[in-house]
Amino acid sequence: MLLANLKSAGFVAVLSLSATIVPSPAAAQAAKGTECSKIGICYCISADLKPVIDAKVALFRQRASEARKAGKAVGYLSVPLSPTGGGYMKLNFEVAEAAKAAIEKRFGSDFVWVLNPGTADANLPKGSGADYMLMWTTILEGRDGLGEDLDFVYFAGPQDFARVFELDGSADMARIEAYFDKRLKADPELEKAVQGGLTKSAFRNYYALKASSAFSRGAHDEWNIIRLVNERRRNDSRLGIGNQLPVLFDGRSVPAADSEAAVSEGYVGKCKAGS
Repeated sequence: MLLANLKSAGFVAVLSLSATIVPSPAAAQAAKGTECSKIGICYCISADLKPVIDAKVALFRQRASEARKAGKAVGYLSVPLSPTGGGYMKLNFEVAEAAKAAIEKRFGSDFVWVLNPGTADANLPKGSGADYMLMWTTILEGRDGLGEDLDFVYFAGPQDFARVFELDGSADMARIEAYFDKRLKADPELEKAVQGGLTKSAFRNYYALKASSAFSRGAHDEWNIIRLVNERRRNDSRLGIGNQLPVLFDGRSVPAADSEAAVSEGYVGKCKAGS
């Protein structure tokens, strides 16, 4: 089993979801309020962003609908965007775009459309991780809590990052370090990240050993959301086991025993008194 092998290799549970953005200081100062989704998942969000989130949800649902009308299967890409753990956010966004392109190429761009959470249209001004996760939770669960806007969910894995570095399984860490050195000379944003504390060794270790949705807070929440959605589908007399949303990790289908298991939460949680 794919995930059983990952666990034995030291990976935590199925995925450590968190394809969301690092909270900004300004977001923490905004008025907070608890918002709960249709399937009962709650987040402490910036109250003034709720109308923006609702508008974004409507936008992405419209795009999913247009893809469906064009005869395409609609997928959602769960991918870490945060630099937490040694990553570089700008690079993660590039990986997300490359993963979307690779998935659509694999199945055929005439037949599949993938929603990439790294798209600029998903930006929430001064948004926190919880703000982003309310938006994606609403998309993932659908209007009726059955994930009806989607046909499958793809969790990014090591292959999706290795593709960008052109890793071939031989001295991968050396190749990642060489990539870092070359990019540092040409990318002022990476230089700024280094000045902010990112080291070459942290970068190397992250992209060689961690880079996947397994080390993302947002992806953890997304995994649990899809688990709940599929549980609801299994218990729905109109759907059942045969109509669960397919879940892929690192390009492969996830076995039932793994897909039905919960993982630790990322941004889930109601506002605490005084927040």
